Amino acid sequence: MVFLNRTDAGQKLAHELRRYANRHDVIVLGIPRGGVPVAFEVAKALKAPLDIFLSRKLGVPGQEELAFGALATGGVRVLDRELIAELNISQGEIEEITETVGRELRRRERVYRGTRPPLEVERKTVILVDDGIATGSSILAAITALREMRPARLVVATPVAPLHTCNRLRAQVDDLVCVYAPEFFYAIGQFYEDFSQVADEEVTDLIHKANEPALRLATK
Repeated sequence: MVFLNRTDAGQKLAHELRRYANRHDVIVLGIPRGGVPVAFEVAKALKAPLDIFLSRKLGVPGQEELAFGALATGGVRVLDRELIAELNISQGEIEEITETVGRELRRRERVYRGTRPPLEVERKTVILVDDGIATGSSILAAITALREMRPARLVVATPVAPLHTCNRLRAQVDDLVCVYAPEFFYAIGQFYEDFSQVADEEVTDLIHKANEPALRLATK
């Protein structure tokens, strides 16, 4: 299966999540940047509020695409101790990279949300959306952080993730929804015809659009 773009992926994902539609206890959280266009389509279809939840991988020095862990909103950090030991990553390197990533998370929070407070998570059914999941490190950090906020139910939803990652994550959440879970997986982008980078401005525009009173009333 190949998605045309994130809009198409979001619409297909929303179809799989239709049992959560028209419920006052449901909120949708998109992981910037790429997860937000997908989450926008989900929130629109389910008639649910949309917000962001930030999670970012901690990249191995010199091999930044390879994650040795992840950092999420609230400073929650998940580390892959086996990979850290295997690659001999020092504690100093871990802390330096964590601080750099933390600064970027705080910057994005200010850019995307501005002065608007985050949605209330406690006692809500939270649907956490990304445009794809590879190893699961970043989403695990987000799951850990969200659990501390005491949602009633935590759902992870994504258009595509490898089967082994889905099996790993399923025990960590109340519900896992994945449109396509291939056994053979190289990169998220291979399952999209258009996987171009999402700009900060697009994330901000979608968050604002989703929360405009006219749109919210139109979807009631």
